[in-house]
Amino acid sequence: MTPVNHISNDDLVKTFEEMADLLELSGENMFRVRAYRTGAAAIANLSQQLADLLASGHELTEIEGIGSTLAEKSKVILETGRLPQLEKLREEVPPSLRDIMRVPGLGAKKAMKLFQELGVKDLSGLRHACEQGVIASIKGFGEKTQQSILQNLSIVEKAAQRLSIDAADALVTKLRAHFESCPELQRIEFAGSYRRGKETIGDLDILVTSESPNMIMEQFASFPPIQEVLVRGDTKMSVRVSDAFQVDLRVVGPESWGAALQYFTGSKEHNVRIRSMAKAKGFKINEYGLFDAEEESKRIAGAEESEIYQLVDLPWIPPELRENRFEFEADIEQRIASLIHLEHIQGDLHMHTVATDGENTIEEMVAAAKALGYSYLAITDHSKRVSVARGLDAQRLLAQWEEIDAINRLQSKSSNQNQDFWILKGIECDILEDGELDLPDNVLEQADWVTASIHFGQKQTREQITDRIVGALKNPNVHSISHPTGRLISRRAAYEVDMAAVIQAASEYKKCLEINAHPERLDLNDIHAMSAADAGVTLVINTDAHSTSQLCLMKYGITVARRAGIATSQVLNCLDVEALRKRLRR
Repeated sequence: MTPVNHISNDDLVKTFEEMADLLELSGENMFRVRAYRTGAAAIANLSQQLADLLASGHELTEIEGIGSTLAEKSKVILETGRLPQLEKLREEVPPSLRDIMRVPGLGAKKAMKLFQELGVKDLSGLRHACEQGVIASIKGFGEKTQQSILQNLSIVEKAAQRLSIDAADALVTKLRAHFESCPELQRIEFAGSYRRGKETIGDLDILVTSESPNMIMEQFASFPPIQEVLVRGDTKMSVRVSDAFQVDLRVVGPESWGAALQYFTGSKEHNVRIRSMAKAKGFKINEYGLFDAEEESKRIAGAEESEIYQLVDLPWIPPELRENRFEFEADIEQRIASLIHLEHIQGDLHMHTVATDGENTIEEMVAAAKALGYSYLAITDHSKRVSVARGLDAQRLLAQWEEIDAINRLQSKSSNQNQDFWILKGIECDILEDGELDLPDNVLEQADWVTASIHFGQKQTREQITDRIVGALKNPNVHSISHPTGRLISRRAAYEVDMAAVIQAASEYKKCLEINAHPERLDLNDIHAMSAADAGVTLVINTDAHSTSQLCLMKYGITVARRAGIATSQVLNCLDVEALRKRLRR
């Protein structure tokens, strides 16, 4: 089977998610709707392309979450580039209704009713109908519902811009400090997708234990950024901060702390597996604890998360791994033991200085790296093609490398600590639109470290961009590809590139692929990082820092690597300085 149109896993996921939404809008059986959602989630978590698995003779039904119907439809999409059933559904149900069904208080049935009775088929039409007052006249709606829809429309429009992982971090830091000033607080943790390290956050879940829930509620209500209190009960409270972002608080008893933390951390798919495993052992799990299935009042565990996992014969699973990918495989204990941590990083191999578009000098970047306990860093300013950043031509680059040599010599003579610190002479060399590198080989061969990247010609065809990157990987002077898909989260989609071919080339030529730790990039993402690691590619986690403060962004790249299950041995800059020297000499 030869797939057409380069159908990727992302394409299949979007197709099946749209099928699920349109089927739900049309009133289809929810079991059928759920099958499409389950299949989409299963494909999204694959580390290999479904097209490659099919081409190599794998049965798609062997993948958990993909039944015979979805397997057959996957084949149709991969072979023809289309799905007739979806095309027919689009004729019957306007795809723009998918936006309306996500407005709080509506859902699929009400969205369809508005379409059938008023012809409302998109968000602008919904807003117009509310402002004209016609929705209030529809049976089952009314004036109060109409006002609620109008209010929630603004929320949906703003909430579409999810919080980046660093913005979520900043909010969590403020919330933690706010709560910890309350004497009644006992324990606090932030759960959900934030705790699992997702690259963007749709909402935030806070869990607290306290003997005075009302005092905790009062403390939460006094948090300055709160714009609106949505719900307040005895132990639960939901608010909106910054106009749109929702934060949910739950106060739980200490006996339920672990069960609640496990439950609200998710993912949904992970928890379904855990509940199934518990049921097989005669247990029942919910957010209040683990109980005897036959005697539901008999609590067996729940005070700590580890108890839940222990009773289903699993080690405690780090939150980043709870995506129903590989955490239930037999070797999970060994994988957890070898999982990368921030303290394993020995240096950073992608950063910029005042020579191009950075804010600090080489010496300042070195001092900041030493303060982080690093043993090395690579100075990788832009090459000349990035003229807006005053990219370096060969003459300026060679002059910079002479400066680095002088600093290294001075350090080696010093009797101070960190005398073994190594500054690598590097460059972020552009891969030009015609596939050539931005600097000649007789210059690049003098570098300690060359990372190649694409900044221009990002709208070229998939074949052209793939050929450019693969060509750079073939070059003996190139060590790595930086931010391989070129995406900027929530701002710019990845360019069209055959990542399977890039990963194969990186493996063949023994080159590195970067996990760019900047929160706007996180590129490679976790799925691509899994694929690369499975293919034996060595990864390198870098900050792409443009200032000394940005060297601390490394933790976000580590989170991506942990979500991909990456071991320390699979990351180049976990090597100490001598091991790195030997590796690069080879």
